[in-house]
Amino acid sequence: MNFLHRVGNSLARFMYGRNGVDQLNMALLVGYLLLCVVRAVLSALVHSGLVRTICDVLLLALAILIFWRMLSRDVYRRQCENRKWVEFWGGLKSRRSAARARHADKEHKYFKCRNCKAICRVPVGKGKIVITCPKCGQEIHGRS
Repeated sequence: MNFLHRVGNSLARFMYGRNGVDQLNMALLVGYLLLCVVRAVLSALVHSGLVRTICDVLLLALAILIFWRMLSRDVYRRQCENRKWVEFWGGLKSRRSAARARHADKEHKYFKCRNCKAICRVPVGKGKIVITCPKCGQEIHGRS
C-alpha cells in the first residue's frame, strides 16, 4: 500500500463518526468565498483598515464554524441544522420557480388571499370579479 492510500485510510478513520460536509457546510463555504471576494474588492476601493479588519473577523468566524460543523461528533444536531437549512433553501427555490411559472402564464391572473395567503387563479378577461378563497372563504375583489 503506497503513502497516499495510507493517508486516505487514516483520514477516513479520523472522520468516522463525525458530521463531515453537508449542504449547510457547502452553503457556508460559498458564503466564505463570496466574503473573500467582497473583502478583496473593498480593500482595493476603500483604504480603511477597519473594513479589512471586520471582513477578516467575519472570515475567521465563518472558517471556524465550517470546521466545527464538519468535525463535530454530534451528528444528530448537525443533521437537524442541515435539515432546517435544506427546507428553508428548498422553499425559497420552489417559491421562486412557482413565481416564474405564474409570471409566464398569460392566460390566467393570480390573486393572493389577504387572510390565509393562498394563491387563487382566474382566467384573464372576465372584468371585475369577486373570488371566494377556497381555503378560508374570504372574498377577494379584483380585475382579471
